[in-house]
Order: sequence, then structure tokens, then C-alpha cells
Amino acid sequence: MYIGGQKDLQALDQYTIETLGLPGTILMENAGSAVVETLLKHFEDVEAKIVVLAGAGNNGGDGFVIARKLYDRGLNVELCLLVDEEKLKGDALTHFTIYRNRELPYFHLTTENFEKLREKLKCATIIVDAMLGTGAKGMLREPYRSVIQLVNESTAFVLSVDIPSGVQADDGRVEEFAVKADQTVTFVMPKKGFFLQDGPKYIGDWKVVDISVPPSSVKKLKLELPRLITDSDVFAQLPKRPSNGHKGTFGHGLVIGGSKPYVGAPIYSAKAAFHSGIGLVSLAIPESNYEIAAVQLPEALFLPLKAEDGHFTPTALHQVDLSKYKAIAFGPGISRFAGGEEFVQGLFKQLDRQTIIFDADGLYFLRNQMHLVKDYNGSVIITPHPGEMATMLDTTVKEVETNRLEIAQQFAGKYHVYVLLKGHRTIIVTPEGKTWINPLGHDALSKGGSGDVLTGVILSLLCQGATPEQALVCATFLHAKAAESKAEELSHYGVTPNTVIEEIPKILNKML
Repeated sequence: MYIGGQKDLQALDQYTIETLGLPGTILMENAGSAVVETLLKHFEDVEAKIVVLAGAGNNGGDGFVIARKLYDRGLNVELCLLVDEEKLKGDALTHFTIYRNRELPYFHLTTENFEKLREKLKCATIIVDAMLGTGAKGMLREPYRSVIQLVNESTAFVLSVDIPSGVQADDGRVEEFAVKADQTVTFVMPKKGFFLQDGPKYIGDWKVVDISVPPSSVKKLKLELPRLITDSDVFAQLPKRPSNGHKGTFGHGLVIGGSKPYVGAPIYSAKAAFHSGIGLVSLAIPESNYEIAAVQLPEALFLPLKAEDGHFTPTALHQVDLSKYKAIAFGPGISRFAGGEEFVQGLFKQLDRQTIIFDADGLYFLRNQMHLVKDYNGSVIITPHPGEMATMLDTTVKEVETNRLEIAQQFAGKYHVYVLLKGHRTIIVTPEGKTWINPLGHDALSKGGSGDVLTGVILSLLCQGATPEQALVCATFLHAKAAESKAEELSHYGVTPNTVIEEIPKILNKML
């Protein structure tokens, strides 16, 4: 499923209208009808009082259709026009004219009758937000600013049309206020703003409906759009397991990590790899951690490396043969130590074109040595959270969070790496610029060790034959879905890395 911004959707609408010959008034009729059908599936109470808030643009035009259709179904609906009629134009004006020619009732908001609107919203069962749509940018103007505050104070169920008013379609930014929707019914494809910055806090449950803009238009117009990861994407990209396979068939991965304060991190990675199908896992850990780690994960192979003060020595990897490992994860629990950059230099010298994942403080040691990545003849994956990305770019976390999509895309292209930028909505970008966004995941994953689990699943899928892109798409989705599933059972408070690891095989089983 594609994800679009304002200009992308404008281009698709224009192509449908001008090239395919489907008038904008028909698209608006289709949009309003689809919202009504969605609404009626959830609310069968004919006594429900529905208030439709309509602005001046195409979003308001959708609202006129919605109000008319609901009225024809015999429902208790009231259309509230928030602007003067003279401001209506184009397709929105056409549908308002139809509404008015039908002699259907509506309330026209003015400064003098604002308190009447307050009372209407207090009594509403359902509020339909058709005020601003995807074209809105910048600070809210009146009366929208005040009306949105009233909507958010209401106890009614709020359904937003296309996007909650006040949320910017391209980046999810909310300048001051935005409608907090219980559900958003959107057209053609989800908007970028659903998954960036403030957007996820406002859209509620969301659904894409068809309004006769064909998805094939994306390719016709050669639009480079991000993709949303879906169950079907994961099913299609998961490595297939031959029934006559053996442990060698499913790959041998290496996790390099751990330190005196972080014994458990690489164990989480290895355990997650086993629970997602890898054949063999070796753990390269400081020799001082060996006895503790070996008891916790007897199924793993161990490669104790020379250590000082609980950390690897800079030359600990010298003379180690890495050629037998299909993929390598570096960084879980490694922490920062003198000589870390030299350790990374030694790692690249020992590699033999395998895909390598850099995570946690492995990224810290890589940040000043990106030339090693450029010169490497294998694939490199980095998995930073916003703080780690900010460190790599010598910028602020706020800057990263404000420009998540652009930063991930620019970094992937500049250094020819696969970027997995973690966050409430994880972003994946390939070196060629292909972009995926994971729609799943929530605060249940906000626990130490969650990132180590994700690294282990990525490693596992790589060793089973997935490409880096496939491994990242599948791993992020499975990881988040497992956490969401366990949160339903244990609450958001009670999910731990181990419970996520144990849930991953169950998610795979359901999917397959």
C-alpha cells in the first residue's frame, strides 16, 4: 500500500479527472458515499445525533455529500457550514448547491451564533470533521481554531474525513490544535502525516476507501511514494522453509556484543534469532561474560573474546575467522569503551561481503568512520533510534524527529546503507531510496532490550535467505505485532523483551 503527501494526491486526482475523464464532482460523491457506508457499519442507532462540520474546500464538499446521504437514510443529521457561502467554489460549490436545492436544512456559523454551535456539539453523538482536509498548512485561523477546540471538548465519537483538521498531510505536524479523531476515513491511500510527528496521536483508527482513483496511476505518473508494510507484504517476503532443510539451510549468524554492564542484550538478540527460525547463532562476547551468558542460552555457540574491564580489547577480533557466518549483528550491549573505533576497523577487515547490522553503541563507533561503509563490498544495515541518529549526524533529536523521513532517505542515499530509523512509526529506506513505513507498534516496546530483539529477528531472516530489504520489512512488522499482541494479554505495562520473543513464533504461525 502506498503512502502519499498533498502534492501526490493532487497529481492523482488531476490525472483521474483530466486524463481518465472522471469528473471531480463524481469523485466527491464517491468519497462522501464511502464515508457514510463506513459510518453506518459502526452506528446503527437511528436516534444518534450527527453533526457534520463543513469548511470551504473540497473537504467541506465531502461534508455536503455526507450530510445529504445521511439525511436520505432518515438519520438525525445537521450540517454546519463554518464559512460564508460566497467562499465556496468548484466541486464543493456544486455539491452545496445540490444540497440547498434539495431544501435540506443547515446551520450557518457566525460570530453571533457561536454559542449555538457549542450546544449542538455538546448534544451530538457523532461529529463528522470535514473542515480542512489535506490542503491546510500553518497556523489555524478562525473559526476553525475555536471549533476544533469545541470538538475536542466534546464526548461525541469523532470521524475525520481524509485527515483530522489541523494535521498537516505531508509531515504530521500540528501547529497548535488539531481534531483528535476516533476514526479517520481517508481516500485513495493513507497520508504521510498519519505516521510522522504528531499525526499518530490524532488520527485514531484509520481506513482507506476507494473513490475510483486507480492505484495503477501511481506507476503511470512515476511517483516515488513510500509504502506501508502490510500483512500481505510480510507473508510474501518471508523466507520460505524447505521441509527437508537442516540447520545449515537456515544459516549461521553471529552476534557481537555485550559488556560488563550489559550482559543480557546480545542474549536477547540471539534468543530472538532462534525464535524466528535461524539455524545457528554464535555469540561473540567479552570472555568475562561467558559463564553468565552460557547458562542463559545453552542453545547458542559461544566465542569468548579477549576483554579488559568488562569490554572488548581493540584487537579482540584479530585472527577470528568470520567467513563461516552468513550475517553479523554488531553492537547489542557493547557500550562505549576506549578502542571501539579500532575494533570496528578490525571488524571490517575480517568481513567477507556478509550483510552486517550496526545497532546500539556499534553506531557510536561507526559515526566517524562512514568511509568504511562506503568502501565495503557487502550490505550494511543501521538501526538507530532518534538519539543515535542525532549522534551520527551531530544534530538534535528534535531535528531528527521533525524530519524523520527526509533524514532517513538522505542518509541511506549518501552512504549507500539500509536505514531502519526506529520510533513510534519505524521508517526503512534502502540505498536506492525505496521507503517503507511500519504502521504498528506502541509504548509496550518502550523497554530496554526491545531493540536487541529486533536486531536478532533481522539477523535471523538474513541468515534464512532474505534480502536486507525483505529482512527489515518482515522483522519490524513481526516485532511490533508481537508486542501489540502481548499488550492485549499483559497490558502495555507488562510486556518485556522475553514476552515479545516468545510471541514472535505465534505471530508467524498465525500468518503462515
